Amino acid sequence: MRTILITGPGGSGRTTVAAATALRAAGDGTRTLVLSADHADALGAALGVPTGPEPIRTAYGLTARRPDAAAGFRDDLTAFQSRATGVLDLLGAARLDPEEVTPLPGTEELSFLRALRDAALSDRYDLLVVDLPPTPQALALLALPEELRRYLRRLLPPERQAARALRPVLGRLAGVPMPAEWLYDTAARWDVELAAVEAVVRDPATTVRLVAEPGPAGAAAVPAAVLGLALRGLRTEAVIANRVLPETGPETWPAGLVAQQRKTLADWREAYDVHPVAHLGRDPHGTDDLAALDVPAGGTAPAPVEWTVADRIAEDGVLVWHIPLPGAIRDELDLVRRGDELVVTAGPFCRIVPLPSALRRCTVAGAALRDGELHIRFAPDPDLWPRRH
Repeated sequence: MRTILITGPGGSGRTTVAAATALRAAGDGTRTLVLSADHADALGAALGVPTGPEPIRTAYGLTARRPDAAAGFRDDLTAFQSRATGVLDLLGAARLDPEEVTPLPGTEELSFLRALRDAALSDRYDLLVVDLPPTPQALALLALPEELRRYLRRLLPPERQAARALRPVLGRLAGVPMPAEWLYDTAARWDVELAAVEAVVRDPATTVRLVAEPGPAGAAAVPAAVLGLALRGLRTEAVIANRVLPETGPETWPAGLVAQQRKTLADWREAYDVHPVAHLGRDPHGTDDLAALDVPAGGTAPAPVEWTVADRIAEDGVLVWHIPLPGAIRDELDLVRRGDELVVTAGPFCRIVPLPSALRRCTVAGAALRDGELHIRFAPDPDLWPRRH
């Protein structure tokens, strides 16, 4: 299955473009699911059919769904209470009834990521179109599986699980139930679930389409979004220039605004694959309006983003890690080596990545930014690097 993630600045028409993209793909004979993270039913307003937590067929070959975070959180909490019965009884804790449970901060994101994973693993669809939140929230959402897995590895390292064999003895000595068993089991279950979501995001068939109106706000938002996505290893497949005004039209359209849009479009075309979507003069509503938007269909996924390590030991005595960061500015880049991890900061974005195994036995020898790609040089550590004979 191919996955298209759609995001962009707030108010740029992301949901409408996501609905139009899914409708176009379904019209071409592709079994398509459009998944929305919107609280309000903007997706249903665009499609002309109410959407909710249950998948609904809105057109031939097209299914729409908006996950219910509250229901997902209630189910998870109920399952947790069941697994932790012994500890809760020991503490004299009262159970929470499902009716009194409301989602906590972060639960909506986890619920949506689980729905994304389930949809991507389904064999009922060929294309998954995901209507993500505005770009800053979307980047945080897409980073969540990787960050949570990193936290779990730090708090409950797999190598320490060998102590699990001692827990029955410790339990008898202490005379109280030991919660470590269900704690490790829960952590392992969460790691598997998060890994599945992370695999969807990192899949070579997963790409991103940025939706923005051509103009000053969009001109500033698009390069920043492309950079933030690239730091996450995601390629921006296309920029959907939404609500493009025609050269001639009603007198209420200021000529300066039209000229401004044309300039932004020209700048974008020099750097991105741009697809203009005409302004209909009204908010699109229903399948006829969506079809009139003429958005690109699913197509073929472009080449995935690869962070490659080049062996330059024979020529320069170093290994070079190539990290694509289109639009990065040299003065806004920062690198920190911390053990077997590298902290990469590009403008307002930051990511902590584990070093490839070969680079863990090296020291950082320098870095340079060339043509939108960060080159980090690593010199082999003589005390750790195998000697050549």
